[in-house]
Amino acid sequence: MEKKASPINRENAVISIRDLKKSFGSLHVLRGVDLNLYQGENLVVLGRSGTGKSVLIKIISGLLHPDSGEVNVLGLSVGSLSDRELLQLRLKVGFSFQNSALYDSMTVRENLEFPLVRNYRNLTRKEIDLAVEDVLDGVGLSQAINQMPSELSGGQRKRIGIARTLILRPEIMLYDEPTAGLDPITCIDINNLINEVQEKYNTSAIIITHDLTCAKMTGDRIMMLLDGRFERQGTFEQVFDTDDERVKTFYNYNFTD
Repeated sequence: MEKKASPINRENAVISIRDLKKSFGSLHVLRGVDLNLYQGENLVVLGRSGTGKSVLIKIISGLLHPDSGEVNVLGLSVGSLSDRELLQLRLKVGFSFQNSALYDSMTVRENLEFPLVRNYRNLTRKEIDLAVEDVLDGVGLSQAINQMPSELSGGQRKRIGIARTLILRPEIMLYDEPTAGLDPITCIDINNLINEVQEKYNTSAIIITHDLTCAKMTGDRIMMLLDGRFERQGTFEQVFDTDDERVKTFYNYNFTD
């Protein structure tokens, strides 16, 4: 299933990265990465496990520091921000973790309320309730509001994790392996949800994945990490129209529609 075209403002890069490098000891993970994410765009970053995909989005969100290079998010240089400024920026950048990162001791309602009341202490009970109900409706799980995470399926937990990120109304979404560990039917549901979030909440997103079906269904543009650099980018067909054995092997390992 191909992704339908989205309205993208290619005059406005909400994330801009230039010559980004990151090593861990003698392991050189990112070897000079350049990337633009445009307003309204779903950008898929493809690559095998261990190629630095998750390292990239952790650097974007300020959870890791690069060795060199420039990272600008919403017009701000991430490396030059104070701790307070970085916290303010993170309110505008939603991070959807691979494992959903829900608190097992809290109900769905309490999980969603937590980031809201922690960051906006002057909200009324009615405002909090409306925000929780809105994002639950947005991910199609209004009925789960009083359930515990342990009572939910893997796909439902993934949806609640996305809802908890959306409750702060971020401008940018960072999805880390959103379909990992899910069955094929649930993967399609999550891919559809990523597109619905883009449309309903007007987000720009980077989607980190090695799942080709996810890439094909959610990506307005696809970039592929090879040996620490982006060497292939474009539409799904453009990225895989090559004789490069590294790309062909990656494609043949996956299953696509």
